[in-house]
Amino acid sequence: MPGDSKMSNSSFLNEFLFLTFANTRELQLLHFSLFLGIYLAALLGNSLIITAVACDHRLHTPMYFFLLNLSLLDLGSISTTLPQSMANSLSNTRAISYSGCAAQVFHFIFLMSTEYSLLTVMAYDRHIAICRPLHYGTIMGSRACVRMAAAAWASGFLYAVLHTANTFSIPLCQGNTVDQFFCEIPQILKLSCSDSYLREVGLVVVSLCFFFGCFIFIVVSYVQIFTAVLRIPSEQGRHKAFSMCLPHLAVVSLFVSTGMFAYMKPPSLSSPALDLLVAVLYSVVPPAVNPLIYSMRNKELKDALKKLIQRVQCQHQ
Repeated sequence: MPGDSKMSNSSFLNEFLFLTFANTRELQLLHFSLFLGIYLAALLGNSLIITAVACDHRLHTPMYFFLLNLSLLDLGSISTTLPQSMANSLSNTRAISYSGCAAQVFHFIFLMSTEYSLLTVMAYDRHIAICRPLHYGTIMGSRACVRMAAAAWASGFLYAVLHTANTFSIPLCQGNTVDQFFCEIPQILKLSCSDSYLREVGLVVVSLCFFFGCFIFIVVSYVQIFTAVLRIPSEQGRHKAFSMCLPHLAVVSLFVSTGMFAYMKPPSLSSPALDLLVAVLYSVVPPAVNPLIYSMRNKELKDALKKLIQRVQCQHQ
């Protein structure tokens, strides 16, 4: 039975091998240093936002509650991929255990899909704040915000369970080398037997519905937001409304554009070097850059961060 031999091949698979970044020790240490710098920047930026929002009562509003959730997700997603890659560079190895790879896939899909759901919820929050400001307090009450955030986390969890269970139940018979710096589903599927791709079709349909459903909701929300903003008579009012939306719009654009290019680029464009670059763009850059985008034009957040830093300095003096 050929099917049994395929299954037995995958059942003996106890580890995966990542793409080799560099053959020389100097370049491996350079890779470690670059990833460490990005990781520390992401940890610092997101931790500062979480602490500032949690400690400053003026930031206990729906917008900052969702921003706190976003920072938690960014911290989680970058911590899922980079530490393993850095540890491999330091110890001069390419291996990750089978269970470690499955855990990495689950956590990465869970956190990234939850982030996309949350960005959709944040678009709704901005829409209500600008298009229906008089009803904002009643629609976006604390209970409603908690429910929306919980729905985003729950949908991400279910989506990750489906994808992880499906990916790791497919027999793998094309070796164990994953051409990436972390366990990425498209790279694992390349190792599967040719007749098992049909099992992914259902999940691809679900994924497209989820992706385009959220995307259309965000686009429609912003069309209505910009229509409402252009009707505001005062220039100062328009500027304030735009400054409320631009950070979120920038984060969504970065997240969607890098993700779309990673998963929807034609196979003819695929090469190990390009796949690696694109993976860094969509999995590493947004968590590191998002805190900067949100704090650059946000006076309330800047003030809260200044107070937090001053408080820490006073304690150390």
